Amino acid sequence: MPRSRIGAALLVCAVILALDITAGILGIQAQAAQNKTKQVRVLFIECEQPVYKAYQLGLAAAVLLVVAHAVANFLGGCACICSQMEFIRASINRKLAATLIVLSWLALIVGFSLLLAGAMSNSKSQTKCGFTHGHTLALGGILCFIHGGITVAYYVTANAAAYELP
Repeated sequence: MPRSRIGAALLVCAVILALDITAGILGIQAQAAQNKTKQVRVLFIECEQPVYKAYQLGLAAAVLLVVAHAVANFLGGCACICSQMEFIRASINRKLAATLIVLSWLALIVGFSLLLAGAMSNSKSQTKCGFTHGHTLALGGILCFIHGGITVAYYVTANAAAYELP
């Protein structure tokens, strides 16, 4: 791989990590903002007032997570393996890239869902009562960190697979 491609790959990895780490921090900060509100709990029923700051931070974290995923997928290329025979003949880098892209999508779906659920629970201006939600924003933030590691590993292996001899 030429030296200029290595520099570009390092820059892409840094951008992906920066976006995912920022998203993770915002998700955890959103959870902290939500935890500062007054809550009344009776068994499994909890009443709390929404926190607009938690809504903003959670939504920003979800957007950054999607942007990081898009950057990695658009710049990482396709590591698709469409048949069992193709899988058998594929190199280890290509197999690893295909596995990591699936894990990356799973981390995106679960992390985005948690961040969006936590943000939307804070979007209304009325006090709401219902079952306890747990720490959806913090869990979504943690999944942003996991997504960053998986996505950078995918980008590296997809680039390595692209430069292999057939």
